[in-house]
Amino acid sequence: MGRLADKVAFITGVARGQGRAHAVRMASEGAHIVGVDLAGPLPGVPYDSATEDDLAETQRLVEDLGAKAILTRCDTRDLDGLRAAVGEGVEALGGLDVVVANAGICIPETWDEVSPESFRDTMDSNVTGVWNTVTAAAPHLIDRGGGSVILISSLAGKKLQPFMVHYTTSKHALVGMSRAFAAELGQYDIRVNTVHPGAVITPMGSGRMVERIEETNKANPRLAGMGMTFLNQFAAEAGEVANAVAFLASDESKFITAEEISIDGGAQHF
Repeated sequence: MGRLADKVAFITGVARGQGRAHAVRMASEGAHIVGVDLAGPLPGVPYDSATEDDLAETQRLVEDLGAKAILTRCDTRDLDGLRAAVGEGVEALGGLDVVVANAGICIPETWDEVSPESFRDTMDSNVTGVWNTVTAAAPHLIDRGGGSVILISSLAGKKLQPFMVHYTTSKHALVGMSRAFAAELGQYDIRVNTVHPGAVITPMGSGRMVERIEETNKANPRLAGMGMTFLNQFAAEAGEVANAVAFLASDESKFITAEEISIDGGAQHF
């Protein structure tokens, strides 16, 4: 029996990358997965968007581990859609224990390249989408008698990500959001924490993402090294982030709340 045996986890952005890693890791510990993903074009990003095939592959990987998976297409900016997705999963699986608000977007732009549209899209996906996720799921955690909420922030939520004012703003916002939710939901034995990865090897590095980062770095080259780690390893594997998420989802962390957990190789201190 795994340490998440028979728990039910709701994960956003589940089709690939970190979201898929969280689903597979928790399924390997015995959890059943309810998940959503836009699985379609993301606004303004320079990397490849997830697809319906990606979502189907996550479902296959989870089910191959013997866990149940109820995965659907949904935009986290759609609160009613999230409520419906969570509700259907809870009805089918009997309850909800864990929430992982993982979905988000990242657009490299210098401060004077950021447009009203890209700022709005980033905040809508990375902040409002996370608020929607917790708002839709928390009543089911209360019905369960408690649980764990994990918001995926970033190194940019502790330090900053150069040439991404909107992204840095959004990821800092999640720290305040987690503390506020932790305070109010604590009476229901619901824990709320943030996870702060540095660079992670995922499809977010596809398409023109690396090229675009290199272009923005030229605006002020001395900022380009701010993500350097203390270790020889520069970027985390998605599974290494998922290990921390699984810990926060488990009862091993039952007295940890309103905390910020970094998986960045020390980059926040460089």
